[in-house]
Amino acid sequence: MRAIPDALVPSAVGPDAAGGVGATGGGAATGGSAADPGDAVAASAPQADPDRTTLTAAEAAHPSDDELLAVAEGRHSGPHSVLGQHPRTSPGGGRSGTVIRARRPLADAVTAVLSSGARVRLDHLAHGIWEGAHDGEFDDYVIEARYGDHIDVRDDPYRFMPTVGDLDLYLLGEGRHERLWDVLGAHVREHAGTVGTSRGTAFAVWAPHARAVRVIGTFNEWDGGRHAMRRLNGQGIWELFIPDVEPGAVYKFQLLTREGAWIDKADPVAQRTERPPHTASIVSAPPAHEWGDDEWMRRRAETDPHTAPMSVYELHALSWRPGLSYRELADALIPYLDDLGFTHVEFMPLAEHPYGPSWGYQVTGYYAPTARLGTPDDLRYLIDRLHQAGYGVIMDWVPGHFPKDAFALGRFDGEALYEHGDPRLGEQPDWGTYVFNFGDSRVRNFLVANALYWLDEFHIDGLRVDAVASMLYLDYSRTEWVPNIHGGRENLEAIAFLQEACATAYREHPGIVMIAEESTSFDGVTRPTSAGGLGFGLKWNMGWMNDNLRYIANDPLYRSYHHGELTFSFVYAWSEQYVLPISHDEVVHGKGSMFTKMPGDHWQKLANLRLFYAYQWGHPGKPLLYMGQEFGQPSEWGEERGLDWWLMDQPPHRGVASTIARLNALYRSTPALWELDHDPAGLQWINGGDAGNSVLAFLRRDAQGDSVAMVFNFSNQVLRDYRIGLPRAGRWVEVLNTDDAELGGSGVGNPDGVRTAPEPLDGFDQSAHLTVPPLAAVWLRPADS
Repeated sequence: MRAIPDALVPSAVGPDAAGGVGATGGGAATGGSAADPGDAVAASAPQADPDRTTLTAAEAAHPSDDELLAVAEGRHSGPHSVLGQHPRTSPGGGRSGTVIRARRPLADAVTAVLSSGARVRLDHLAHGIWEGAHDGEFDDYVIEARYGDHIDVRDDPYRFMPTVGDLDLYLLGEGRHERLWDVLGAHVREHAGTVGTSRGTAFAVWAPHARAVRVIGTFNEWDGGRHAMRRLNGQGIWELFIPDVEPGAVYKFQLLTREGAWIDKADPVAQRTERPPHTASIVSAPPAHEWGDDEWMRRRAETDPHTAPMSVYELHALSWRPGLSYRELADALIPYLDDLGFTHVEFMPLAEHPYGPSWGYQVTGYYAPTARLGTPDDLRYLIDRLHQAGYGVIMDWVPGHFPKDAFALGRFDGEALYEHGDPRLGEQPDWGTYVFNFGDSRVRNFLVANALYWLDEFHIDGLRVDAVASMLYLDYSRTEWVPNIHGGRENLEAIAFLQEACATAYREHPGIVMIAEESTSFDGVTRPTSAGGLGFGLKWNMGWMNDNLRYIANDPLYRSYHHGELTFSFVYAWSEQYVLPISHDEVVHGKGSMFTKMPGDHWQKLANLRLFYAYQWGHPGKPLLYMGQEFGQPSEWGEERGLDWWLMDQPPHRGVASTIARLNALYRSTPALWELDHDPAGLQWINGGDAGNSVLAFLRRDAQGDSVAMVFNFSNQVLRDYRIGLPRAGRWVEVLNTDDAELGGSGVGNPDGVRTAPEPLDGFDQSAHLTVPPLAAVWLRPADS
């Protein structure tokens, strides 16, 4: 509460629509009108029904005791039709002034102070509702209430027009509002009254099953009766403008279910939240960050990311260096990326989540960056800094499921709303979570707009969509499931949602990339939606990851018997557009780190790592590596602790990081390694069948025909005088040797390069003899290229 003298009473306020009866002045949001949109919904409702949004003119002039009681208890769905200001009618039926009503329980006296300074005494009607009248038109006013010796003066929320306009309501109802976050949630704004404007916060929420909705928070001592919202239409949009509520205010929505229970919920579209374990939403200030990445955004819009270089460093922001904020992360991460040379960083989910060990994959605040690391503007600062330093930013996005926490989306208005009501469709047994109801256009709208929100408001360059397989199949990890309308197992509604999300994201933000984490053989994940595909730009190649991790774990003595695991990925390498991931999922929960997956002693493990990474960067597809694996961390990752950074001071482990840096430098500067990633013309075999020596050899080519020859020795033997065919006569030089002593290797190789002879081999007219180190990769290219 605040007590102020009469001389300081504000005059910048305006009239409420009063149920659309005789309202004048005031401004609605985009597409709005002067009439309350609730009129059409409740005009025929019976008298004394607290679920009504409006009253007739006669009822507004003389509300019943039941109406007054419902308003007093904050369970009326249209409190503006009773509270606020209304036209007073004369006995002859004409207008004879204005009636003002306010809810002030326990007050000793209540007065409305008009913009002119005129004072209108209000008398107590019943249940804490006060009423008074004056002879003038609608005006701006505040309510002055006396409690003993204390005077409380507050602007009146119930005299304002709706802040959600007719066009917004239409688009929300159709599930087509691509800037949903601009309408729903909490927005600090100047809102027009009759004479002037008032500053405050506009609250809006979708809750179609609720009988009443109230705003509770630090600004009303968590007393929802003070701020009951009005239902605007049959779609269930509730709205209230509360003057003087500023950024930083903490709030929730309080909803009355159809069963008569009050439940408290965080705002589904809140753009800021309390820091977990606290669960309330926070009124976010309008973005104040001034972006400095104009050049990056311009170049991004002109670039096709799918055929551009993309080597990705995946990290969990909370445990990369624990304790760093978004801003501090920029100072530490960028120099590290400069050393390693990746082109992109991929953050595990940054949206708010209550349970840390979920790593962000059980989201409760889809529109709120996690408060653990700072404010939304702090995240903007981090992304801006990354862009200015030349790094793309990908973020994991989780539209497939959400947790059952009572304060969040689950059973939001007392019934299944965001989730499907049938547990065979609406629950994910693997994770104990709810599944979104993809068949509801408004739920799809919530998710599609959320994708656009991160791309638009935070300049994210790409979204990696988590657990796509769980969305595509109705029988995914279920013993009981419901077939689709054709009797099949495909989730047609989820497929339509993914197509809409991808197509809309690419349309609205040229140069971004949508990436699917999809582990099945579903056809057309990266095929355009116009050709019946899902519309993603890239897909994680889980088959490559599984086959190659299984292969590399074999002792080199036995690898010749598993050669098919190494080469199988080339059979389908161009069936989709792929990312080659070694992700967080492969180095946690007992799977061990990449270092521990490797056979042999300490030196051999690191040699195998260097070899494996060279193979990953040389294989068609975009390489992705999880944090800590770039320097061969032996311990398994856990979100509760940071990385073993001290290993970077150990030369053998530093050598692995230097290998990554060398690979990335070659990758960035060599179009043959990425330009034709998704075209079979980008690879030509030299020898893929030398299982006896556990060797693979192939060429990577660019669109101009320039090539890099790659030889991978997965055995633990030095292969001296090993002969391969080459497409061009002359001298070829080593551009990479993972056995280089500077990288921690034994120094075996071809320091002077190799020279071809006109001896046909492997389908080429020229061939050369070279030395291939054990557990190592050698890359060659023509000396004059």
